[in-house]
Amino acid sequence: MNYRHHFHAGNFADVFKHAALVRLVRSLQRKPAGLLLLDTHAGRGRYDLAAAAHGDSLARAPEWPDGIGRLWLRGDLPPELVEYAALVRDFDRQQGNAAGAPTARFYPGSPWLLRALARPHDRLALCELQADECVMLQGEFQFSPRTTVQKLDGYTAVRAMLPPPERRALVLMDPPFEAPDEFVRIATALDDGLRRLPGGTFVVWYPLTERARIEEFFARLRTLSLPPTLAVEMVVAPIAPKLKGCGLVILNPPWQFEREAEPLAQWLAGVLAQSPGGGAALRWLVPEK
Repeated sequence: MNYRHHFHAGNFADVFKHAALVRLVRSLQRKPAGLLLLDTHAGRGRYDLAAAAHGDSLARAPEWPDGIGRLWLRGDLPPELVEYAALVRDFDRQQGNAAGAPTARFYPGSPWLLRALARPHDRLALCELQADECVMLQGEFQFSPRTTVQKLDGYTAVRAMLPPPERRALVLMDPPFEAPDEFVRIATALDDGLRRLPGGTFVVWYPLTERARIEEFFARLRTLSLPPTLAVEMVVAPIAPKLKGCGLVILNPPWQFEREAEPLAQWLAGVLAQSPGGGAALRWLVPEK
């Protein structure tokens, strides 16, 4: 795999994914029992947004100004986004950006957001298959309590780490979508995960592009013994030749999570729009009973 997320860190997809992740974790933490927070494709953990302006050899337009950059100085965030924005600002400041800086400099990946959200009795398991990314991730979390980092295929981790001793888990699957059979591998991993932990909450990020066959993916999921399953999508660039938007499919979402997810996605779709005609949509693949 050649994917390097730091070129995309803090973009609209990260904002949507991470804001929803914060609300999901907090919803699950309404119950006092501990949680395993498993990140199957964790990346390096932290991102210097200054590096986003450089490709492998050529300068490139950074993506974060149309993502976290659009939220940075806003004072009208809806309740669903307040904690996410506060966590990002705190991380940015702790990493060395001046308090009150007009732009973000450092952005937390999902591992650092999960670490910030975890209670003392929650546990983190972070997996990253790419060798150099995993080395960076291990350096980030070498002194972090109740956190393990492994150089491991994320789909293998679902089989290896479930069911956890806690008997509760949130599993985030955010693969690079480089492999042509990525959706097949995701569905297989979800099937494995549900067999091992039927009540676990599984969250899959996916791109909305001309090539991504989302309806085929959903049809494949419906062949599984699915629990309540929710899909939330956000489109910011409907005529873009590549990435038009993104979505999250959530198996076993917390009770009434859609009441937070829908206004969050709708607000972000408006603020992060790159061209007219976008928006947000929510649908149940398998409704709650």
